[in-house]
Amino acid sequence: MAQTTALIETLKKMLKADGKTYTDVADALQLSEASVKRLFSEKSFSLKRLDQVCQLLKIEITDVVQAMNQSKIQIEELTEEQEKEIASDRLFLFVTLCVLNRWKLEEILQHYNITELQCIKVLTRLDKLHIIELLPDNRVKLLVAPNFKWRARGPIFKFFQSNVESKFFNSQFDAEDERLICINGMLSHSSNTIFQRKLERLVQEFNELSHDDVNLDFDQRHGNTVVLAIRRWEYGLFSSLRKK
Repeated sequence: MAQTTALIETLKKMLKADGKTYTDVADALQLSEASVKRLFSEKSFSLKRLDQVCQLLKIEITDVVQAMNQSKIQIEELTEEQEKEIASDRLFLFVTLCVLNRWKLEEILQHYNITELQCIKVLTRLDKLHIIELLPDNRVKLLVAPNFKWRARGPIFKFFQSNVESKFFNSQFDAEDERLICINGMLSHSSNTIFQRKLERLVQEFNELSHDDVNLDFDQRHGNTVVLAIRRWEYGLFSSLRKK
């Protein structure tokens, strides 16, 4: 399943690079646009349909496989040392987060009180860490994979847990673009595992939407943070009532 997901994700990137839309794919497959979106979401392409999409791009399936294999060299996770270096400097961390969210240098300078020299120094450090490739005119090419994530219980995770957690939840979550859902129920171990996989797919969908919005005007995009979690847990208020 992992290879199928990677193959379809690669195909999506190639379609976007070629300027093809879901409508174009729908016409090629003689399906509705909604059906095409479902095919991509569920990763349920047959070989015949995969070949038809490749014909739309004037390529072979082997070209998609080759592109998929090349993309595997992208970084999915930093080392402990790299994260420590980033987390040790708040300016370094801030610019890194902006870059990972595909901010351009001029956008950072326009919206934050950071000098161009300070920003370029951070970009140079990120280039040395092989997180980005710094191109002419201070343009940036990300070297991280679409599914890039911070290390579990790593330096960045610990930084946010200690510095951001309380502020993040200091909200009524009643604005139009906010929502907090808290649910509780009894799950078996296998059901818990299934739900965790669904959370992973939701994370992937968030990353895909974020990537799709990159080409929108800057003022149409806004920073969003999502916290997803599940654990075996009982409200401390009631723990004293549990029979020993």
